[in-house]
Amino acid sequence: MAFTARRSATLTVERPLVRVLAALIALALPSGHAFAQSMQADQELEALIPDSAVQDPEKWAQDTDAARSGAPPSTLIEEIEADTAMPDIPGMTIAWPDGSELPSIEPLSPDPDIEVAEQSTDEAVEALPGQQDADAPASVRLADADVSRVGKQVEVAFPSGKEAIAEEGQIVSRFAGLSSLKSFDDDEDNLAQIVRRARTDRETLQEVMRVYGYYDAQVYQTLGGLGESADGETAAPVDVEKVVVRYDVQPGPQYHVGKIALGDLAATGTDYEGLRGAFKLNTGDAINSDRIVAERLSLQTALGETGYAFAKVGDPDLLIDHERREGDLTVPVTPGGVYAFGKVNSSREKFLSSRHLQRISRFDPGDRFKRSEVDDLRQAILATGLVSSVTVDAREVASPAAGQPGVVDVDVKLTPAPLRTIAGLIGYSSGEGFRVEASWEHRNFFPPEGMVRVRAVAGTQEQLAGLTFRRNNFLTRDLVLNADLYARNQTSSAFEARTISFTAGLERQTTLLFQKPWVFAAGVEILATGERDAAAILANERRKTYFIGALPMRAAYDGSDNLLDPTRGFRVGLRVSPEISVLNGVRSSYGKAQLDASYYQPMGEKLVVAGRVRFGTIIGTDITNIAPSRRFYAGGGGSVRGYGYQLIGPRDTAGEPSGGRALSEFSLEARVKTGLLGGAVSLVPFVDAGAVDTTTTPRLRDLKIGAGIGLRYQTNFGPIRIDLGTPLNPSKGDSRIGVYVALGQAF
Repeated sequence: MAFTARRSATLTVERPLVRVLAALIALALPSGHAFAQSMQADQELEALIPDSAVQDPEKWAQDTDAARSGAPPSTLIEEIEADTAMPDIPGMTIAWPDGSELPSIEPLSPDPDIEVAEQSTDEAVEALPGQQDADAPASVRLADADVSRVGKQVEVAFPSGKEAIAEEGQIVSRFAGLSSLKSFDDDEDNLAQIVRRARTDRETLQEVMRVYGYYDAQVYQTLGGLGESADGETAAPVDVEKVVVRYDVQPGPQYHVGKIALGDLAATGTDYEGLRGAFKLNTGDAINSDRIVAERLSLQTALGETGYAFAKVGDPDLLIDHERREGDLTVPVTPGGVYAFGKVNSSREKFLSSRHLQRISRFDPGDRFKRSEVDDLRQAILATGLVSSVTVDAREVASPAAGQPGVVDVDVKLTPAPLRTIAGLIGYSSGEGFRVEASWEHRNFFPPEGMVRVRAVAGTQEQLAGLTFRRNNFLTRDLVLNADLYARNQTSSAFEARTISFTAGLERQTTLLFQKPWVFAAGVEILATGERDAAAILANERRKTYFIGALPMRAAYDGSDNLLDPTRGFRVGLRVSPEISVLNGVRSSYGKAQLDASYYQPMGEKLVVAGRVRFGTIIGTDITNIAPSRRFYAGGGGSVRGYGYQLIGPRDTAGEPSGGRALSEFSLEARVKTGLLGGAVSLVPFVDAGAVDTTTTPRLRDLKIGAGIGLRYQTNFGPIRIDLGTPLNPSKGDSRIGVYVALGQAF
């Protein structure tokens, strides 16, 4: 290579290029007077491209030494190229490479998957007979094995008998969730894709074996279902759907935990024994990566529950020693000091004050710090329904010193949620007719948590206007102060009533976030009601005015798994109400009690059997001294379906219900998921029974039975219920079909 020769040769062929360049310059530069100014303005450009080159590019290109002399003889060029060394280039510090120093270029090894994809099906079969590992023994399939099918085209085989391992089921289940072959069960893969995914799955299975401590496990992969042909015959085309990848696993020895180092955990002193007990891994235990992670979290939780507010537990490090077949475990632990709770500080004092937040917390200043109680406070604030977001952080205000715990304040940062709500409800049943309810509420009208609600009901049998005040978390956590004033007009087959009522009381509430096992309520009720029963309505008699005072009380236990749609467990509730009634100056005293119990039992994944019983009694006075609206009735969507609202029980001479002093109800239904609409639809066959007696104890002499089927549509706010029922032993005048539409389960 001779730089001078290359340069000369270039000059001999550059004339056309110069012409083109000159022409482009002539087109690009301006013309006329402005062009002259431009040429005079830049002397460097003038020196590089003279005016003559611009004015006549062709003539200027021909008027060069190279154009006049022509190219040098070819012999001279060859002589220069052969004998003239390239001169040093200024600034070049890297030596020019010698051709012998350059490494030879080696071809890349072909991808076997690509090879398979490029071959015909028959050739692919020949290229992959059995797809057996090259380093595998002559026979890699276990003679006596437990074979599990984890997908349409995947099998895993483990030794059986004495060589079986206890974690086999867990390993297969975990591998099934990670297998790429199983994930694409429904895809139409070609042979190359199956081979590629099989190789990935083999590596995945080996990783799963390591999770359970089998670091020397061998996984042998074979490909079955390819078919074979006799000598001289052409193999039949491969049916890819029949190809099965099998993994035979030789687990080898299971490794165990060696030394365990837990950082500075011993610095916790008297707390060490309890904290070390929370980390339930010991030397000699079988290695299990999942268990190591779980025990680390357990230790982190135990530190937070023992007062170590700022403890840190790092990621575990497991050092495997193949010679010892053990793994030395190191978990960095920095416990810090012990702390006690200080104050709760609210970021919105006028919205939810620090005093109120301290009231709903489960800790008092001076109590030993517990992380769970900080998390509980955050959940309790969310349960108020007043905030859209909340953060609760522990902040150090005093460090531990002289054997005394430090102090942490709890800072609460709140973002208020919309506080006003307009709601509506529409319902229908064949016995009660239509019912439309509307309400407006402000959930923090009287801070903190002082709710005001205005509500109205317009229906076929009821009209109501009411005002409700509620103070949540009153005096203490979960205690509610209620006050309700309303005016109501009721019209039914049993009675007519125009009532003005005031009730007030305390209640321990249950919520979706904090479903509580025990709840109670107690209060006072004062009302004046003008009523007449069915006989008085028929005779067009005047209403009787009752003045009633009551002390309603309720206690209930909820052992179910869901507040709105229970699937297992039971509920029991008891209502008691001592009452005094004054009619025309005559005072009557009596007691009213009602017991409700329900039970829910799952029978497989798609069936829940639910049952309910209800008993009630009124003792202390004759039924004629009890206002018709305070008596017991049965029938309707929340009682015995198939019968009209309040139409079960004693009847007067006109055949209209008159109510009673004893109540008995029974319900049994099967809630069957259909799988329709993503599992949101359920069918519910049911049978109900009930009776009302004039005596104080149930006699069940006139038990009415109804049966039917219901439809449930599950929404994020509870199931929508549609029930169709029919009376099995109707009385005169009972309809043959009852239709009930409402929100929530019947019980």
